[in-house]
This record gives sequence, C-alpha cells and structure tokens, in this order.
Amino acid sequence: MARSDLERAHSLLQRRKFSQAITILESGNNPEIYRESFDYFLTAGIACLYLGDTGSAGAYFQRARHIRMTDPTLLSAQAVLFLRRGDTDRAISYYVDVLDYDPDNKIALSAMEFIRTHGSYDEVCRAVDTGEIEKFYPPLGMNPDTVKRIAMSALAGVVLALFIFNFGKLSGLGRGVRLPVSGQRADLSDLFLSVEEIGNARKTDLSGGVYKYILTDSQIKKSYDMAMTHFQDYRENAAQVEINRLLNSNASDAIKTKAKMISSYFTEPTFDSLADYGDNIEYAQVAKDPDLYLGCTVAWSGRVSNAETEGGSYRCDLLVGYENMDRVEGFVPLFFAEAPYPAIDGERPVKVLGRIQVENGKIMLNGRAVYQPLRRSGE
Repeated sequence: MARSDLERAHSLLQRRKFSQAITILESGNNPEIYRESFDYFLTAGIACLYLGDTGSAGAYFQRARHIRMTDPTLLSAQAVLFLRRGDTDRAISYYVDVLDYDPDNKIALSAMEFIRTHGSYDEVCRAVDTGEIEKFYPPLGMNPDTVKRIAMSALAGVVLALFIFNFGKLSGLGRGVRLPVSGQRADLSDLFLSVEEIGNARKTDLSGGVYKYILTDSQIKKSYDMAMTHFQDYRENAAQVEINRLLNSNASDAIKTKAKMISSYFTEPTFDSLADYGDNIEYAQVAKDPDLYLGCTVAWSGRVSNAETEGGSYRCDLLVGYENMDRVEGFVPLFFAEAPYPAIDGERPVKVLGRIQVENGKIMLNGRAVYQPLRRSGE
C-alpha cells in the first residue's frame, strides 16, 4: 500500500533526512489535505529545527499551535527556539507549560536545569555553537538505517568468520600467521551518541539491577568515545574493555545497546596484531577484575597439564607464566572446540591465543590458536 506524504516524511525524519522530509511536505501531491493537520506542521517544524532553519521552524510551530495549544512536544519545541535566542524567561514559561501537561517530561526537566546552571547568554551561545542545544530538541528515536546496516554487517561478519576459519585450517593461519590489514575500518558514524543520549547517559532508577561501576555522565561519554576511538585504531581489546565497563555500569540502556553494536564490527586479533598494537593483557591484570576483560583476546605463555581430548575437542589447564618452570602466575582452564594440530606437547613451553571467558568469577580461555616452537636438533 502506498504511503502518504506525511508518512514518508515521518520515515525520512527518523532517518535524519531532514531536507528530503521538508521537500516532500512542501511540494507533496495533495498539500491542501494537510491545511488543518497538526501533525503536518509539527513534523515540518521539527525538520526545519534540526536543519537550523529556526525561522521556518517557528512559523510551522505557530501554525500547529493554532490547531492544538497543549501538546507537550510542540511546547517543548517552541521553548527551545526561545532558548536558542537567549530568551530564557520565555523558554522557562513554555517549559513550565510542558510540565503542567507532562510532569515527568525529561526534556523539559533537563532544559530547566540547564537554564538554572548555565543560563547566561554566553553559555547558551556556546551550546548552540557546539550542537549541545540539540539535546533539548524533540527526540527522533533510533535510526532504522542504522539498525539495518548493523544487521547486514553482522551477517557479513559471520560469513567472513566462517571463511577465515575454514581457510585458516587449510593454510595454517590458525598458528599465528597474520592477516593483512588494509583500507579504512567500518563507518560507525551512525553509532555516535545523540545529544539526547548524552543528556540522559545514566539510569535514574538503580533499584532494579546490580551495577559494578557507578559512573558520572562525563565518565560514560568518555568511556563510549574511547571505545569508538580504539576501534578505529584497530585496538579491539582496548575497545572491548570500555564496552564492558559500560555494560556493567549504570549507563542508560540506549548507550549499552549502541556499545554492543560497536563490538559487532570487531575483527579477530592475532598473535601479531596484539604485539603490533600493544594490546596483549597480562594475566595479573585480568585477575584483578575479570569481568572488565570478558571477550578480550590474549596471548599467554606457559605449559599445559591435565590435557584431555574428547569428541574432537581439547581441554587442559594452562599454567600461565610457567614456560621456564620458575613460577606459575595462574591456572586457567583452556578449551579448544577443535583439537589443535599438531598436538600440544605438554613437556614444552607453549603460547596460546585465546578469548577470555568468565564463569563464577573464574577466568577461562576459549582457544583460538597455538604457537609452539619446533624442537631444536639434539633435543
């Protein structure tokens, strides 16, 4: 069924295609049918607001107000226009009206707090210049293009992983031969936090869960930004640590969802990439806070004991740090879904590439690759 111009504009607005939304609304097939449509004028005004055309936004909002005067979204949108101009008294008046009709309106409450603490003209100008003012705009919700792109990327990642796994078994890549890194990393621009998400970075009600890390708004944003930066620098482990910090914190569900999406773009680290980017994590560091390193890939040396092979799989205990038989840093259960070939020699030092798992606070490794030097002549 064909969609109306207004439905198409709603879709474009949610996809952040503001110019196209305005074009459809202003030059649609039947503009006369929207002459008395509150939704039409509100949608057009919001699109203009996000484009920075505050004059047209104000005109559309005024038309909408002639049709419906008590809508909280409209009143909040008009309030932010006054706030942009530095007219904080008028903005407060409108936000008070918003709270009369919607006492728990988060945007109005946040804007009132902003005016109270940073309501000078210079601070308002700074908020406009930096884009911080957008956290008081009507929210647009999740961009469906982002969801679709993430789903397609995840599917492509699964296909690529299967290819690398099968190709690696034939070519010996599983024993530490590095795959070349070329080109730019995936574009994560759609995963940048919106102004609204930054303004509501923390959960307000902590009674329903257990949170290992209680973070401030600025700490949450810093951790998220670091995860994005580390990803672009090919530092999967460093990014994973920040993601874990957020997932175990009081960060909002929206931020946690986006943090998980970042990890869907990760590539598998190798022995060489861990060394090249300085991202290998020592056992002692992981032991202090295992949950912070869940899902990270490490290269640990030592010797194995209690090895068992069953149904093609392989499990043992890795005596981390015991390669020279001086001391043992820790005993870590190690599991390979497919037994390594050639088999690990328990009488010789070994270096294992594995992904960290945690069960009941105990560190475990899901094996990825093994490196064990050949015997020298005479041994």
